[in-house]
Amino acid sequence: MIETTRIPTLHTERLTLRPLSVLDADDMFEYARTPYVGPLAGWEPHKTVSETINVITNLITPRSPYDLGVWAIIDNNTSKMIGTIELYNHSPLFKAELGYALSPKYWGLGIVPEAVNEVVAYAFEFLALKRLEVGLFLDNIQSKRVCEKTGFTFEGVSRNGYIRYDGKILDKANYAMTKEDYFNNRN
Repeated sequence: MIETTRIPTLHTERLTLRPLSVLDADDMFEYARTPYVGPLAGWEPHKTVSETINVITNLITPRSPYDLGVWAIIDNNTSKMIGTIELYNHSPLFKAELGYALSPKYWGLGIVPEAVNEVVAYAFEFLALKRLEVGLFLDNIQSKRVCEKTGFTFEGVSRNGYIRYDGKILDKANYAMTKEDYFNNRN
């Protein structure tokens, strides 16, 4: 059997962050099919639940020893899976990239910053990383606000830095947080 997770379950006041599962397919499809989520994150909206199952299977199958896994964001009040958050491109004891997606029904409620803060603490306190990075498209205002609210610093723009699923080449804003930033802001 393939080991499909290397991440623990994390808890916040309103959320449970647990390893993503194919059992989350219906909940993920509900928001992944909308035109509001995927294109802002660089992926095409899902057309079927089967496609969502394939995406989840790909996400939970480690491609290298440095893949950590993807957390499902669970609303503690409803036990519904409402989004995902992940650390990827992990270089042990050095850095990782942070990515997230959330159902539009939950936008503007502080859900992603709450999840990000918990994953950032895990990254710096447990994984002992030195740096976390977030890349986002310039028109992704929600992700920009998440980065600002959670203490990430804008480091610049990678011009023509990303090719999206539809072949469109986009500029990418780069944000980062260092271990020093994290511990200084925590105190």
